[in-house]
Amino acid sequence: MRTIAIAAIVAAGLTAGFSGSALAQATTTLTGTVRDFVPGTLAPGYSNPDFEAGVGGVNPGMVSSTLAGTAPTYIGTGGYGSVNSTASFNEWFGAAAPSVSHSITLTETFAGSGTYTYSNFSFFPIDGQLLGDYCCGHNYHFTYQIAATFGYNPGTGQTFTFGGDDDVWVYFDKKLGIDLGGIHGYASQTVNLDTLFGPGKSAGNYSFDFFFAERHTVGSNLTISTSLDLQAAAPVPEPETYAMLLAGLGLLGMIRRRRSGHA
Repeated sequence: MRTIAIAAIVAAGLTAGFSGSALAQATTTLTGTVRDFVPGTLAPGYSNPDFEAGVGGVNPGMVSSTLAGTAPTYIGTGGYGSVNSTASFNEWFGAAAPSVSHSITLTETFAGSGTYTYSNFSFFPIDGQLLGDYCCGHNYHFTYQIAATFGYNPGTGQTFTFGGDDDVWVYFDKKLGIDLGGIHGYASQTVNLDTLFGPGKSAGNYSFDFFFAERHTVGSNLTISTSLDLQAAAPVPEPETYAMLLAGLGLLGMIRRRRSGHA
């Protein structure tokens, strides 16, 4: 009788669609922009003295606590955080450096947990690409920028944890929550959104802005653990991408005119 009862339960579950796929871990994929650099000052825009600069450990307070625009604002002085100047820092997430899109996928720790993780202790997304490998078979000296959104539920203790190297800044609704600037080894920080926002923050969808810089050999680590339901935002094309798109559209127009006899 017990065997028959168990079989009946299993059959009912399958009939209701309770299969392996229903138990699968959820995933969320975030797409951002990787920009490539080489150390030095040979060519402004991608040759940058902030890369392969001195190792100074974690340096909080390098950037403004409020995100104004599409990149952090450097507020350090005297080379704080191994930064040559405000101008050199502004290139990190600017449009001049060679760039490519790159995606990472966060996976639930187990089905229904609501906690999403990404872990890569050899994070080299542009090996063999753009300006080429620097040494040791890897393309070092790059930045990575992701724009997304997340749903905030007050009082539920939603958290975001980052671990890695080098510089990382994460803004939640334009407010700095993770501040791990500087050239350093693996370091980790956790932010509780209720603490960051304080009382009175309404439930809703807010912006998520992630900025990462790998500035020194020989390691590159990127780990994330979060209970936020992050949703990808469409990456904003770089200016040169717009130019290529417009050129392509112009070429298509010429081809169509020639085919129709109106060239």
